[in-house]
Amino acid sequence: MTGTEELLRIEGLGKAYPGVVANDDVSFAIRRGEVHALLGENGAGKSTLVKMIYGLVRPDSGQMILRGKPYAPASPHAARAAGVAMVFQHFSLFEALNVAENVALGMENPPPQRQLARRIREVSETYGLPLDPARLVGDLSAGERQRVEIIRCLLQDPKLLIMDEPTSVLTPQEVEILFLTLRKLSAEGTAILYISHKLEEIRSLCDRATILRLGKVVGRCTPREVSARDMAEMMVGTALQTPARPDHTPGPPLLEVRNLTLRPASPFGTTLRDISFTVCAGEVLGIGGVAGNGQDELLSALSGEARGAGEAVSLRGRPIGRLGPTERRGLAVLSAPEERLGHAAAPDMSLTENAILTAARREGLQNRGFLSWGKSRSFAEKVIRAFDVRTPGPGVAARALSGGNLQKFVIGREILQRPDVLVVNQPTWGVDAAAAAAIRQALLDLAQGGAAVVVISQDLDELMEISDRFAALNEGRLSAPRSTRGLTMKEIGLMLGGAHDMEVAHV
Repeated sequence: MTGTEELLRIEGLGKAYPGVVANDDVSFAIRRGEVHALLGENGAGKSTLVKMIYGLVRPDSGQMILRGKPYAPASPHAARAAGVAMVFQHFSLFEALNVAENVALGMENPPPQRQLARRIREVSETYGLPLDPARLVGDLSAGERQRVEIIRCLLQDPKLLIMDEPTSVLTPQEVEILFLTLRKLSAEGTAILYISHKLEEIRSLCDRATILRLGKVVGRCTPREVSARDMAEMMVGTALQTPARPDHTPGPPLLEVRNLTLRPASPFGTTLRDISFTVCAGEVLGIGGVAGNGQDELLSALSGEARGAGEAVSLRGRPIGRLGPTERRGLAVLSAPEERLGHAAAPDMSLTENAILTAARREGLQNRGFLSWGKSRSFAEKVIRAFDVRTPGPGVAARALSGGNLQKFVIGREILQRPDVLVVNQPTWGVDAAAAAAIRQALLDLAQGGAAVVVISQDLDELMEISDRFAALNEGRLSAPRSTRGLTMKEIGLMLGGAHDMEVAHV
C-alpha cells in the first residue's frame, strides 16, 4: 500500500539552457512506496527534471529534500549513495560481456564474480526477473537486457527508483512481469518515479501523476480516476486529434521482396530467412514483432545499408538489392531506422547538418560538390515547423533535443522529401500522444498521396490504427501479410509467436 510519508520533496526547481527554459518553478512530492507518474509531451522538461534528481544536471534554482534532509547530488554516484537509482530508456550494456560482468561495471565496489553471480540469481528470482549471470548480453532479448539494468539498480537497495520509458521495447507478457516486480517493490516501500507515454499503462500502474507542459507543472491527477485521453489532453493543453484513415484502393505494386535471405552484419544480429511481401502505391504495410527478431536487419536490407539482397528486392520491377542507400534515395526509396541518436542522426551535428546527411540529393542542397547552407537551413526549418519540433533553431545539435523531438525531426526529414517508398522502424518510439498522432497522420497522408509505406513497430495498436495489411516477424521469418480488417489480437498473437504456416484465419 502507498504510504503518506514523503520520501522526496521538490520545491521550485528551475533549469534553463540558452534559448530554452527546461524547468520553471517545478514543485511536487513523491511518497514512500508509491508509483508516481511524471507525464508531459516531448520537450515538457521530464528528462531535465529526472537528471537533476539523479545528479546528472544541477538546478539553477529551488531545492530538493530527501527523507527530511536537503538533497543536492553533485553526481550520479552521490545520488546512488543517497538511495536514488535510475533505469534509462537507452540501455548502457556491453554485448560482448556476460550479465554479471555488466552488472559489476555499474557498481561502486562490486564483490567477487562468484558472489555477485549468486546475488544476481537471488535478487532476480525474488523479484520475478530470472537471469543467468553467465549469459552474454549480446544473446539476450530486449526484455532480458532491461532486467539486467533493473537488477543492477536493485542490488543497490534503492529508496527511489526512476524509470524512463521502461516498456518501449517489451512484449505485453514482459510488461506484465515488469509491473508485478514494480508492485512488489512498491509494497516493500520503494518509491518509483515512472515516465511513459503509454497512458493506459499509467492508469494500470501508477498511484498519482504530475503533469508538465513547457517546463511547468500544469496538473495533477489520480490516473485510475481519469481516462487516457483526459491525461493526454492535460499534457498538450488542447483536444487530441485521432488519425483519419480514409477508404482507398491501392495502386500498382511499388516495392517487392521475394525470397530474401540475408545474414546479419553483427554477430548478435538475426538472419533474415526467405522473406517475401509486396507493397502497393497508396498502401501501409505494418510489420510487428518482438524486439530482436530481425527488424533492424530488414530495414537495412530495404534501405541499402545491407547490400546482399541481390535480386530479392525490386522497385517497380527493377532489382535494387545491390544498390546502396544513396542510390536508393535517388530512386525515392527512403528510410528511418529505430536508433535515432547515432544511426538516424549524428549526435554532435546540428539539425541543419543532419538534414543534409539524407536530403542533400533529393532537396538539391548541394551543387557541383558545394553545399548550399541557406537551402539546407531552410529545409531544416521547414521540418521543424511542419512537425512541431521543440528546439531553439536548426543550429542546435541533435543530442540537445529530447528523444521525442529528435524522433519528430528524423521522421519529418524523410516524409518532407516526398518518397515513393518509405520504410520506418518504430516511428513513434518515445513520442507523446499528440506527436504520435501527428506522425501517424503524416504517414497516412503520405500513403494517400500514392507512396508505399512500410511501418515496422512493436506497438500493435499503432499498426492496427494505420496499416492496411499486417505481417509478423519472428526469428527472421515473416508471416504472410493479412488485411487488418477483422484481424483479432488472438490471431496476431499466433502470428507473433511464429505461426507462419498455419491458417490463423480459422483459429
